[in-house]
Amino acid sequence: MKRLGVNIDHVATVRNARGESHPDPLSAAKFVNRAGADSITIHLREDRRHIRDEDAKKICAQKNLLVNLEISTNSKIIEIALKIKPDFICIVPENRKEITTEGGLDLKRNKYKLKKIISKFKKKKIRTSLFINPTLSDVKISKSLNADCIEIHTGNLSNLVKSNRNYTKEFKKIKRCAIEANNLGLEVHAGHGLDYKSTKILTKIRIIEEFNIGHYLIGESIFYGLNRVIKNFRKIIKN
Repeated sequence: MKRLGVNIDHVATVRNARGESHPDPLSAAKFVNRAGADSITIHLREDRRHIRDEDAKKICAQKNLLVNLEISTNSKIIEIALKIKPDFICIVPENRKEITTEGGLDLKRNKYKLKKIISKFKKKKIRTSLFINPTLSDVKISKSLNADCIEIHTGNLSNLVKSNRNYTKEFKKIKRCAIEANNLGLEVHAGHGLDYKSTKILTKIRIIEEFNIGHYLIGESIFYGLNRVIKNFRKIIKN
């Protein structure tokens, strides 16, 4: 059955805008879980622009929440992740100047480093995913690095859909990668820039087992509430 992961980073963004304690990301994680999310995603960035160490620690300590922690390959962040033991890890590229994650990991350049990091999480029995561009070479490298899953960067497709441009080529790239990953025994996830329309398009690729959605979902919730928006996404994903 397909799963919905909800990224709550931007609840922390709103809190940090005032430098106060409200809205609380832990409360958001619990609420999102009750509303029907299959897992909670948080990104502990090096610059701590939204989720902070204490947020990650508290959220990962909740036994009734499945937590997917997004992290870079920074050694200090890896150390924190190994201590707080989330259920899942997704390794993503990170650039302090970027507004949001721009593309997948450079697997060729970072093979040795990534293999060592994945090995550390494997020893802790933490499922590990690599955030990759939709290329067959990246899928194959992910398998060679002993990752459990891949999360395919869907930003290009999402942008094409939003601007009413032809997305067929990008869709086919994602589908080819999903099929190859499945054949290699990798679980396939999708994420970045997804809204209702692009998510519905990608559900046609039956191999995709998990959709991780954040910015659009939190933005829509300002107008319609978390409950309603999560139910809408669940309806799209589960059909």
